[in-house]
This record gives sequence, structure tokens and C-alpha cells, in this order.
Amino acid sequence: MTHACYSAVSEVLNFGAVVAQRSLAFRLNSKFPFKFACRQIHMDNKYNSDSRGALIVLEGLDRSGKTSQSSRLLSYLEGLGYPVESWRFPDRNTGVGQMISSYLSNKSQLDDHAIHLLFSANRWEKRALMENKLRSGTTLIVDRYSYSGVAFSSAKGLDIEWCKAPEMGLLAPDLVLYLDLPPENAAERGGYGGERYEQLEFQRKVAQSYQCLRDASWKIIDGCLSVEEVEKQLREIVISCVMMCQKGKSLSQLWSS
Repeated sequence: MTHACYSAVSEVLNFGAVVAQRSLAFRLNSKFPFKFACRQIHMDNKYNSDSRGALIVLEGLDRSGKTSQSSRLLSYLEGLGYPVESWRFPDRNTGVGQMISSYLSNKSQLDDHAIHLLFSANRWEKRALMENKLRSGTTLIVDRYSYSGVAFSSAKGLDIEWCKAPEMGLLAPDLVLYLDLPPENAAERGGYGGERYEQLEFQRKVAQSYQCLRDASWKIIDGCLSVEEVEKQLREIVISCVMMCQKGKSLSQLWSS
């Protein structure tokens, strides 16, 4: 194992130590919603009405078209003159990301709880940069985010609230675009089966987990439509979100209430 990987392991162990505390805090705050209401007011005051970029996330099963549509949205917004970047999780270029990549390609084995914390830590590695980009006016198109982490881990049988706990404190997306494609259709697409999670029965469980995570920020898109029709629908939704954030929509945190 490289020095970078040893450092990554150390970071993740430290990161995992706070998960139990967050999980307990989640349960306590669920009983005392006033505390969370105060927290949200604090967030609204901290992130004032300044114009900013939008945090737009694409979610869906493996091979549902997220990466292709992320690229198309990037080109569309660039063509309109908006500052925009395309991100993807997991980010396999970091020390933590390299460990995740090895796991996904079946080159290493890890406990389900451990790999979940690695995925979460990978998102935390980019949290500060993400906020800086958004506050500077750059819109981020993100291929997979915390919802993927929770959906995939809970599909393995892990408690969904435990899965959410290490994600609390990350930025909440302004818009989640869920490409709704039946697992059977996804399995027929090219390249399916190349990584650990690309198994039909498991993808069915992931689809069920996703349904438990939907909230007001989600827009469900029929992934069975043509690439062009999906892109057309996404454009209309995305441009409205970007304009709203330019008008000063405040940032918030994931699962803070």
C-alpha cells in the first residue's frame, strides 16, 4: 500500500469515529425539531442573498445515462455563457478515491460499513472547494452524490439512517435530476457488468432505496426516452434552477431537518 493510501486510511478512520456521534445527534434532533429550525435560520443568515452558482446532481442506476447527460448539460450552459464545471463522484484521483476504485473493480475487498465511509470521505474531500466554486458563481453539474452512497449501501442491508449520518453537513443540491430507467433496460446497455455493483438483482434493490430518498429537490425524468428528448427536458429544468440561484437562493445542508 502506498504512503498516500496509508494517509487516506488514517483520514477515513478519523472520519468514521464521528459517525456514531452524528447518528446519535440525528436521532436527538429528530425529537427536538426546534434545534434544527434554529440551525436552518443560521444557515440562511450565513449564506445571504448573494448571487451564486447552482449545485445540480444527476442520479440514477448504473448505465442510466447520467454521464452522457452531464456532458450535454455542461456544453449547453457553457454555450449560454454560464460559468460551469462537471464533477463526478467518486473522484478516483484522490488517495481515498484510489481505494474506492480498487474496490469497485474487484481488486480489493472491504467491509460494507468501511467502504460506505470511504465514499462519504471522498465527498468530504471536495466539500470546501465545492462551496467556494458555488459562492464564486460557478454552477456544478455533479454525476452522483450522497444519494448514490446511501442508496447503494442501504441496498446491501445497512440501516438507511446510519448511511445518512456521515453525509450530514455536506451541501444540499439545488436540484436532483433522477434518470428513471428500469434495471432490466439498464442491463441491456453497453459495458454493463464491468464493475462490482452492476448486477441486475442488486440494481433492483438500489432502485427501491432511491425511492426512499426523494424529496422536493428531485425531478424524475423518464430514462427510456431518447437521449435527445431527455436532454431537452433537462435543459428546461436546469436553466430555471440556475436563474433562481443567481437571484440569491440560499445554500443549505443535506438532511438538516
